[in-house]
Amino acid sequence: MTPQRPLRGITLKVCSVIVFIAMSALIKSTADRIPPGEAVFFRSFFAMPVIVAWLALRGELRTGFGTANPLGHVWRGVMGTLAMGLGFAGLGYLPLPDVTAIGYAAPLLTVIFAAMFLGEEVRAFRISAVALGMAGVMIVLWPRLSLTGRADLGEAEALGAMLVLGGAVFAALAQVFVRKLVQTERTPAIVFWFSMTATLLSLLTLPYGWALPTASEAALLVLAGLMGGVGQILLTSSYREADASVIAPFDYASMLFALVIGYTVFGEVPTLTMLAGAALVITAGILIIWRERQLGLERARQRKAMTP
Repeated sequence: MTPQRPLRGITLKVCSVIVFIAMSALIKSTADRIPPGEAVFFRSFFAMPVIVAWLALRGELRTGFGTANPLGHVWRGVMGTLAMGLGFAGLGYLPLPDVTAIGYAAPLLTVIFAAMFLGEEVRAFRISAVALGMAGVMIVLWPRLSLTGRADLGEAEALGAMLVLGGAVFAALAQVFVRKLVQTERTPAIVFWFSMTATLLSLLTLPYGWALPTASEAALLVLAGLMGGVGQILLTSSYREADASVIAPFDYASMLFALVIGYTVFGEVPTLTMLAGAALVITAGILIIWRERQLGLERARQRKAMTP
């Protein structure tokens, strides 16, 4: 059994959060000219060399790609690619912190979908936490969708909000497929085959008008892909070092980095409404994580009590 090293796990997790937010900023900086499908291609294709190199260093190159459930990888890839594409599209319309806040709906929706499709038991506490979190998401969304918001919002930001929310729905569905895949598949295989599937699926958008990137745009997109691969490795490695209940809350550090990057790079000033909604979503997410930890400890005590 791998020894638990919580501090190392938390450090890796925070590093992965920083890398993924920086990757999103790179995609956003090219969103004016580069279609989302093309951005998905760069993000996925250039992540694969990083993942392959990681497997080679770990001595898992021969065994890391094996799969007993290829169809499961396809479905996970479809859901994940749709989530990525919609999220990238939303970056072209909304500030980075808003996209990050709406994206927090994904783990909340995963609770609902896991109950619907996997038969997981959802009790009153988690239902209440999900309701609280979704209320926070609606607070973030409402100024974008209502006619009572600022006069300069228009249809573009409403479209962006719906795109990002749609991305969160598909991200939650992808996570449901991942929960099924981990029962039979190795983590490297899940990571690699998602990148491969997303690369192939993104090519289907080629007839709808890809743009020839400039040298600077190409550099940013390639860097985004490489960072995506590095971020995935950091994320995977973090969960090898400590329990998920210890590491998962640090996902929400992404809001801090999104606020800093959004303000310094794109000149995006967060609204009080967005911050209030994000605070509710983060609170709900942490409550769910805390409850999962308590239930895990309870189950462990029960197993220990039943052991002769």
